[in-house]
Amino acid sequence: MSAAIPFIGEIFSQLQAAADTRILAEIRDSEITGVTGGELLELVRKARTFIASRGLNKGDRCGLLAANSIRWVAMDLALMAEGLIVVPLYSRQAPAELVAMMKDSTPALLCCGDAALRDGIAQSWPGAPPQCLFDDVFAGVDGVQLERPQVGKESPVTIIYTSGTSGEAKGVVLTAANVGFMLDRTAERLDQLMSGSAAQDRIFHYLPFTFAASWIALLTFLKRRSLVTINMDLAKIASDMRVVAPDYFLNVPQLLERMRRAVDEQLWQTGGVAQAIYARAKAAWARREERQPKAGDALWLGLANRLVFPAIRKKMIGRNLKALICGSAPLSAETQLYFIMLGIRVLQVYGLTETTAICTMDDPDRVEVGRVGPAIPGMEMRLAENDEIVMRGPNVFSGYWNRPQQTAEALRDGWFHTGDQGEMNVAGNWRIAGRIKNLIVLGSGHKISPEPIESAIAKNLPGAQQVVVVGNGRGYLSAIVTGDVTGEQVQSALDAVNPELPHYKQVRAFVVRAEAFSIESGLLTVNGKLKRDAIAARMKNEIEEMYRVKQAV
Repeated sequence: MSAAIPFIGEIFSQLQAAADTRILAEIRDSEITGVTGGELLELVRKARTFIASRGLNKGDRCGLLAANSIRWVAMDLALMAEGLIVVPLYSRQAPAELVAMMKDSTPALLCCGDAALRDGIAQSWPGAPPQCLFDDVFAGVDGVQLERPQVGKESPVTIIYTSGTSGEAKGVVLTAANVGFMLDRTAERLDQLMSGSAAQDRIFHYLPFTFAASWIALLTFLKRRSLVTINMDLAKIASDMRVVAPDYFLNVPQLLERMRRAVDEQLWQTGGVAQAIYARAKAAWARREERQPKAGDALWLGLANRLVFPAIRKKMIGRNLKALICGSAPLSAETQLYFIMLGIRVLQVYGLTETTAICTMDDPDRVEVGRVGPAIPGMEMRLAENDEIVMRGPNVFSGYWNRPQQTAEALRDGWFHTGDQGEMNVAGNWRIAGRIKNLIVLGSGHKISPEPIESAIAKNLPGAQQVVVVGNGRGYLSAIVTGDVTGEQVQSALDAVNPELPHYKQVRAFVVRAEAFSIESGLLTVNGKLKRDAIAARMKNEIEEMYRVKQAV
């Protein structure tokens, strides 16, 4: 099953070796169905036969618009193997945004998971390219031989559109060489995590395959012949993960925060001895981390480790978990410490789509809370002006699709400028401070990263969905808070946070918005990041009112 794209050929070889072993599964209402390596290869063959019949040329772009599924995986592998450039499109994204990406990438074919997705595009774009449904693709017969020659390793295999937090999304072109290099690095780290285990890895997966990190993780799992169970209903993540009982899985901070709050709320409602031990153990753990222990702390932690924490771990995720892997946004140190208290390792990953999803990965044996691990072997990271992280290596993208000027701005003197601020300690572990473009410049000239302040406020405001600090060009900072919170609760949180900050970083006004920002409203990116410019424009009147009222007082 060789192919000239090294990673595709290797994945095909591993699937053939696992011809009788289940590799991919889907979970619906606690029922799991799946396919073996051999059955997945047959789905790939069907898809390739269909694609070959459409008369497409190597290098043509092909849109892939569907929710996560086994057939999505087969379609993705088939398109790449046929020499086409896959343009993955997030099925929950607004049709207008999807159309803008397709007009930019000009796909020769659009493959849709269902008729509703196809019709949504057709209504928004009468001139859309030819479309096909998965049902049509996989209804055919086998025909194409998987051993046919393919494109070379330097050829593009995908165009993944960036989140576009402050403007129009850009298409990141990744080559087979980019992907192959990264799969080797991620496989090495998972080998280290699972060292000593001869069993097949069990993985629960819910993040959309259209996200770069999620896609790289998927391909790595296939390369390692792991068993990946795909969540098919985001509303059932909690129950599904317990059924799967994975060894590890990829997360975003939002889910880990939600899991933590759910445990607190459930134990509080239950009460009794377990809640009393849990509350005292949490307080003891916090004092230990602050190096201010009290007599009796060891007793409460010992009781919790024997009687409470194992039950929480089992009910939350199952008994097999080796680690939670977290990326896409900064994870609060408090949440990471919480899971460590429960006996669960949280490994952080940092990267961008332009770096084939990853720049750093935590070493499972040397985790430092609040940091995202060392740079991956084979690439370089350093700090440039304004403490901006720049890096170079085989994982750096080849450029933005049809955007030579923006490519030249991002790739300078052989280094990719990430736009992120950070710092590295003596152990080589990196910490990410925030985005340079998010810096708020007050009228006084003070430059402020909003992310740490937002995290501090959110930590003291459990009911908040989002906290957005604003104040560019103003005399002081203000905040927009979304969620089920009162003005009194917000003020209380500010009263706790402000005294710890210098005067120019203190938040002096706020507005509460009950409705959280969302992807559908156009105020969050597809991976949940704030579209700050869009929020500022949408809430211009509320922001002006904050400053007008405060100044009048």
